[in-house]
Amino acid sequence: MNSDDTALRAPADDPPFAEADLPWNHPLARALSRLGRRLKRGDRSRPWILDSVVTAVVALLFCLPDLVHDGDGRHHPFDTEFTHLPLPATLALQAGLVLPLLWRRRRPFLAFAVITAVLILQLALGVWLRADVAVLIALYSLVLHGELRRLPLACAVTAGALGLVAVRLPSGVHVLDALFFLFSTITAAVALGLAVRIRRGQLAVLRDRATRLEVERDQRSRLAAAAERTRVAREMHDIVGHNLSVIITLADGGAYANDLAPERGKQALLLIGDTGRQALGELRRMLGVLREQPATPSAPELSPQPGIGDIDALCDRIRAAGPVVVHRSSGELRTLDRGVQLAVYRIVQEALTNALKHGGPGTRVDLAVGVEEALLHIDVHDTGPGNGSVRSRPHDDEGHGIPGMRERAALYDGTVVAGPGPDGGWTLRATLDLTPPAGTDPAPPAVTGGAA
Repeated sequence: MNSDDTALRAPADDPPFAEADLPWNHPLARALSRLGRRLKRGDRSRPWILDSVVTAVVALLFCLPDLVHDGDGRHHPFDTEFTHLPLPATLALQAGLVLPLLWRRRRPFLAFAVITAVLILQLALGVWLRADVAVLIALYSLVLHGELRRLPLACAVTAGALGLVAVRLPSGVHVLDALFFLFSTITAAVALGLAVRIRRGQLAVLRDRATRLEVERDQRSRLAAAAERTRVAREMHDIVGHNLSVIITLADGGAYANDLAPERGKQALLLIGDTGRQALGELRRMLGVLREQPATPSAPELSPQPGIGDIDALCDRIRAAGPVVVHRSSGELRTLDRGVQLAVYRIVQEALTNALKHGGPGTRVDLAVGVEEALLHIDVHDTGPGNGSVRSRPHDDEGHGIPGMRERAALYDGTVVAGPGPDGGWTLRATLDLTPPAGTDPAPPAVTGGAA
């Protein structure tokens, strides 16, 4: 490839434009932007400074030339049509036209009214002054800072006053041309005031919207954090509470059986080890999802959260702790969504844990899980301690147990009803609605929980 080809193909590798080439990134534009922000901050703290500067500039540009020309004997080119006043009268009229600009932002309509009154008085005297431009500044300030309902009246008064000026102009100036020029200045003042006012209103709306969006974002973040804390607390309670209850019961039984049947004590220790390892595995699965770490070849594979197929193993662990568990199931359970299966497993786990905790190792638990049409039913009944006493509502209802089951059931528009049974035991019935929400796919969204 020759040098000509290189010269032709080199520009294709360059970006079409750089960020620094944008107009608002030019150093001069940035300097002007910083200057504008400083002026706005200063104007908010001391607004009288800007009003005084505007008044002084108008006096220098439009009042001083009339005074200088009057002093050197030169007059306006329209002296043939307008009256020439002495210096004190001219100063008084100029002061009436210019000084009200000091409060043009605080009292815009009052400033406009005073300046217009002085202008009409001046025209009645037949005087022409360059300071008459103050009426346009007052009209602009009224549009920008005043009440818009007064704008039609202000425009009509200004147009009438300037129409008198057009009529008094020398015969060499056509009236229609003068009216066009003067009315154009009125239109320009009103249009500029409206444009600035609309722009400021848009910026205020954008700032307010940005503030509200920031507040809403913070609220969503706090709600998401609270929901995540609730979910983690519920999972920790289900995992740790259940397995610790089984371990404590096995440990107590093993200690009691150690003197009578040492082989049963050894069996209890083995079951405690199996239960502890399973609890540790479930905790790793749950905490592994919370950790934000990149996947590596050496990272351990994490299995999905438990489902309905794991209820049999759950019942076996409860049986190992002493209670008699009778498990029945009906309907198509294995085909349910993983999220539904996790909810069912956790509800059954909490119910069996409560039965073991409050009913003791001698209780009998009847567990039934079935699907009827679009409803899934979970029925758990235990016989209690077996001494004929009526079991009171478990203290765990004030913590995370039964409220956690209700929260899981509520995810599927379900309910959980729990209370003491007539035989001194405890009965729990949970119902989950398997009907997909309107506007969604037939199957609910899959929830794999601890899947890597």
